[in-house]
Amino acid sequence: MVENKNREYFQKLANQLMFNLSNEEADELVSEFGTLEQQFALMEEINTDGVEEMIYPFEEPTTYIRHDELDHVISQDDAMRNVTKKLEGHFVLPKVVK
Repeated sequence: MVENKNREYFQKLANQLMFNLSNEEADELVSEFGTLEQQFALMEEINTDGVEEMIYPFEEPTTYIRHDELDHVISQDDAMRNVTKKLEGHFVLPKVVK
Protein backbone atom coordinates (compact mmCIF):
# COMPACT_ATOMS: atom_id res chain seq x y z
CA MET A 1 0.00 0.00 0.00
CA VAL A 2 1.34 3.42 -0.97
CA GLU A 3 1.63 5.90 1.88
CA ASN A 4 -0.31 9.13 1.58
CA LYS A 5 1.69 11.72 -0.37
CA ASN A 6 0.34 14.96 1.09
CA ARG A 7 1.69 18.51 1.30
CA GLU A 8 3.62 17.78 4.49
CA TYR A 9 5.28 14.72 2.94
CA PHE A 10 6.68 16.72 0.02
CA GLN A 11 7.74 19.64 2.20
CA LYS A 12 9.57 17.29 4.58
CA LEU A 13 11.24 15.52 1.65
CA ALA A 14 12.30 18.85 0.13
CA ASN A 15 13.74 19.93 3.48
CA GLN A 16 15.75 16.69 3.68
CA LEU A 17 17.08 17.46 0.19
CA MET A 18 18.08 20.93 1.40
CA PHE A 19 15.51 23.14 -0.31
CA ASN A 20 12.15 24.61 0.61
CA LEU A 21 8.77 24.26 -1.07
CA SER A 22 5.96 26.76 -0.74
CA ASN A 23 2.48 25.45 0.06
CA GLU A 24 1.46 26.08 -3.56
CA GLU A 25 4.44 24.13 -4.91
CA ALA A 26 3.79 21.24 -2.52
CA ASP A 27 0.09 21.18 -3.48
CA GLU A 28 1.07 21.07 -7.15
CA LEU A 29 3.36 18.10 -6.45
CA VAL A 30 0.53 16.32 -4.62
CA SER A 31 -1.71 16.80 -7.67
CA GLU A 32 0.97 15.72 -10.16
CA PHE A 33 1.89 12.69 -8.06
CA GLY A 34 -1.76 11.65 -7.96
CA THR A 35 -1.90 11.88 -11.76
CA LEU A 36 1.25 9.76 -12.04
CA GLU A 37 -0.20 7.12 -9.71
CA GLN A 38 -3.33 6.93 -11.89
CA GLN A 39 -1.23 6.57 -15.04
CA PHE A 40 0.89 3.82 -13.47
CA ALA A 41 -2.26 2.00 -12.39
CA LEU A 42 -3.49 2.08 -16.01
CA MET A 43 -0.17 0.74 -17.30
CA GLU A 44 -0.27 -2.12 -14.78
CA GLU A 45 -3.56 -3.23 -16.36
CA ILE A 46 -1.92 -3.76 -19.78
CA ASN A 47 -1.47 -7.44 -20.60
CA THR A 48 2.18 -7.97 -21.54
CA ASP A 49 2.12 -11.78 -21.59
CA GLY A 50 4.25 -13.04 -24.46
CA VAL A 51 5.81 -9.65 -25.14
CA GLU A 52 9.60 -9.72 -25.29
CA GLU A 53 11.33 -7.22 -23.02
CA MET A 54 13.24 -4.37 -24.64
CA ILE A 55 16.39 -2.87 -23.21
CA TYR A 56 16.55 -0.11 -25.80
CA PRO A 57 13.54 1.31 -27.68
CA PHE A 58 15.20 1.22 -31.11
CA GLU A 59 16.17 -1.87 -33.06
CA GLU A 60 19.28 -0.41 -34.70
CA PRO A 61 22.49 -0.21 -32.67
CA THR A 62 24.18 3.13 -32.24
CA THR A 63 27.33 3.20 -34.36
CA TYR A 64 28.08 6.90 -34.50
CA ILE A 65 29.38 7.54 -30.99
CA ARG A 66 32.11 10.15 -31.08
CA HIS A 67 35.43 9.90 -29.29
CA ASP A 68 36.01 12.32 -26.44
CA GLU A 69 38.60 14.96 -27.13
CA LEU A 70 40.39 16.65 -24.26
CA ASP A 71 39.94 20.40 -24.38
CA HIS A 72 41.01 21.83 -21.04
CA VAL A 73 42.37 19.60 -18.30
CA ILE A 74 43.28 20.76 -14.81
CA SER A 75 45.37 18.85 -12.32
CA GLN A 76 43.83 17.12 -9.33
CA ASP A 77 45.64 19.56 -7.04
CA ASP A 78 44.03 22.51 -8.84
CA ALA A 79 40.62 20.83 -8.71
CA MET A 80 40.93 20.21 -4.96
CA ARG A 81 42.27 23.67 -4.11
CA ASN A 82 38.93 25.19 -3.01
CA VAL A 83 37.38 22.05 -1.55
CA THR A 84 36.33 22.36 2.09
CA LYS A 85 36.06 18.61 2.72
CA LYS A 86 38.06 15.92 0.96
CA LEU A 87 38.97 12.30 1.59
CA GLU A 88 41.71 10.39 -0.21
CA GLY A 89 41.71 12.80 -3.16
CA HIS A 90 37.92 12.94 -3.57
CA PHE A 91 35.32 15.64 -2.85
CA VAL A 92 33.18 14.92 0.23
CA LEU A 93 29.61 16.19 -0.15
CA PRO A 94 26.58 15.88 2.11
CA LYS A 95 24.27 13.02 1.21
CA VAL A 96 21.15 14.41 -0.48
CA VAL A 97 19.62 11.25 -1.98
CA LYS A 98 16.62 9.96 -0.04
